[in-house]
Amino acid sequence: MESEIRDIEELDKRLSEPTAAVREVVAGLEGDFLLLGAGGKMGPSLAWMLRRSVEATGGKRRVIAVSRFTVPGQREWLEARGVETVACDLLDEEGLARLPEAGNVMYLAGLKFGATGREPSLWAMNTHLPGMVARRFRRSRMVIFSTGNVYGLKAAGAGGSSESDPVEPAGEYAMSCLGRERIFEYFGQRHEIPMVLIRLNYASELRYGVLVDLARRVWGGEPVDCSTGQFNTIWQGDANAFAIQAFGRVAVPAAVVNVTGDGELGVREICGRFAELMRREAKFVGTESGTALLSDARLCREWFGEPRVSVDQMIRWVADWVMRDGPTLDKPTMFEKRDGRF
Repeated sequence: MESEIRDIEELDKRLSEPTAAVREVVAGLEGDFLLLGAGGKMGPSLAWMLRRSVEATGGKRRVIAVSRFTVPGQREWLEARGVETVACDLLDEEGLARLPEAGNVMYLAGLKFGATGREPSLWAMNTHLPGMVARRFRRSRMVIFSTGNVYGLKAAGAGGSSESDPVEPAGEYAMSCLGRERIFEYFGQRHEIPMVLIRLNYASELRYGVLVDLARRVWGGEPVDCSTGQFNTIWQGDANAFAIQAFGRVAVPAAVVNVTGDGELGVREICGRFAELMRREAKFVGTESGTALLSDARLCREWFGEPRVSVDQMIRWVADWVMRDGPTLDKPTMFEKRDGRF
């Protein structure tokens, strides 16, 4: 059992520690790395993992993070770790055109939370921008973040949606994300761009994620809504590693892979475990509906191997962090929402 994570500095180091498989893939790639939309929850640690991988393999290639950088101090944090930064609104065609060429492009841009009432912006970011990016970087390899939301809700206990299952997006967010995939697929085939689409579901660390949402409610004595009674999650450091490894799986037409942790996790069971560790009582409202957003991770394991961090370890780390009043991003995942409106 790994020791507790005492502070944000240690957390960031663990989230960005490259595996041997990551270093091997990075060493075998030519060209620089460009991360578009790197100012979100995953971008900074992902960029640092790439930087550490380049340094570990003796390379001198650039790792460049692109974002509007609206979070104070984020740009300085990246630059202090050897990651170059470019401030850019990706929807600005002139700004996009000025970005440097790179052999390896990772696309993390997207809009989800706060999109209700801003549907035109949602579709512009999630569906129009991918076409702009695909044309601009048609000579690059591309790893593109998507979401398991494109599958829609599935019956609990059935193993989750696999990559070959029909998509059934519920709500405009999920529909726009499917639009993102289709636009990248179109331009990928037209320009023969090798791509991987990553359907992520859900990444967790200690400052945000489904586990943090549940732990904070148990610790605060708040009732937990059980209407969505199951979920998947994966440690963000593992999601980072698998995303980088995906550069070794790019293909034309675009390959698709679910990235998530092992098995379906029950909300009642996980909250019960938090209650045990925290010496609190878990309270619940609602009744399990029998369906949830669930993904089959078998192809992910075949391609990338097992996650380094188990669910039990994540639970222990999150419980300790929440009890010590560790800082959070205060951005609930809203995983329990069933209408697709975020």
